[in-house]
Amino acid sequence: MGMRLRKLIGTVVMLIFIITYALFAMAIAEGRITEAPKPLQTLAYIVLGLIWIVPLMPLVRWMAKPDKP
Repeated sequence: MGMRLRKLIGTVVMLIFIITYALFAMAIAEGRITEAPKPLQTLAYIVLGLIWIVPLMPLVRWMAKPDKP
C-alpha cells in the first residue's frame, strides 16, 4: 500500500475517531464533571483534552511509514 493511500485512510479514520471522541468527552464533561470540585474539573478537562492522542499514535506511525522499494 502506498503512502498516499495510507495517509488518506488514516486521515478518514482519524477524523471519525476525533468526532466520536469529542462527542464522548462532551457527554462525560456535561454529565459528571460539572458536579466535581474545581481542581478535579481542571484535571479532568486536561486528561480529556489530551487522552485522544494515545490511541491515534499507532495510526500516525503507520501513516508515516515510508513506501517499500
